[in-house]
Amino acid sequence: MSTAIEVKDLNLFYGDFQALINIDFSIEERMITALIGPSGCGKSTLLRVFNRMNDLIEGVRITGKVMIDGEDILSAQTDLIDLRKKVGMVFQRPNPFPLSIYENIAFGPKVHGIKEKPMLEEIVQISLESVLLWDELKDRLHNSALRLSLEQQQRLCIARLVAVKPEILLMDEPCSALDPVATGNIEELFTRLKEDYTIAIVTHNMQQAARISQRAGFMLLGELVEVGETEKIFTAPSDKRTEDYITGRFG
Repeated sequence: MSTAIEVKDLNLFYGDFQALINIDFSIEERMITALIGPSGCGKSTLLRVFNRMNDLIEGVRITGKVMIDGEDILSAQTDLIDLRKKVGMVFQRPNPFPLSIYENIAFGPKVHGIKEKPMLEEIVQISLESVLLWDELKDRLHNSALRLSLEQQQRLCIARLVAVKPEILLMDEPCSALDPVATGNIEELFTRLKEDYTIAIVTHNMQQAARISQRAGFMLLGELVEVGETEKIFTAPSDKRTEDYITGRFG
């Protein structure tokens, strides 16, 4: 089992407030790792560290190391365009560009220098196939992406990431805007995608974490209380705070 992300002594401050406290753990390759915990515990903040999205927030200060492919991504020398190509992110609400379905997916490859029409067409097809949308949309590629259902939009956002060949997919509450049927479909998709990608998912839905992840971490008040195999976290946690959360005593 290889490590995709190694986090060492990570601390994050918003001004004077410490949002992440001494985080140490690793995310394994080609697995789904779920981060669970009550609202405001630091899950999404931790996820955003992995592609430096917190850099966009004023007053953020980070110490520690986050190693991906043997490099500390928190280094001032990190190329953020390269990093965000390697580590893509899907948000709570689908956020397709106000462009055609085709242009949503071709956008990233174009930014990274691919201009040949046959190559772009192939990337669009492969990316849509990877999220099981090609058959549905192949005759509507030049329609606006904003006319798709919420589930289709979220799949499209995942296809948009896949188009630039990332290694790691970050999912921040990716099903929170979806109904139960769409949520089940997206969960099935994640299970397929983990054969080719490392996936880290933040979810409020403990059942979802139990269903789709192989490893899980419980966060509370900025601390990563414990992390391990999902089954162990849910059935035999080693920390009483994890047990109290899992059994619904708080949160």
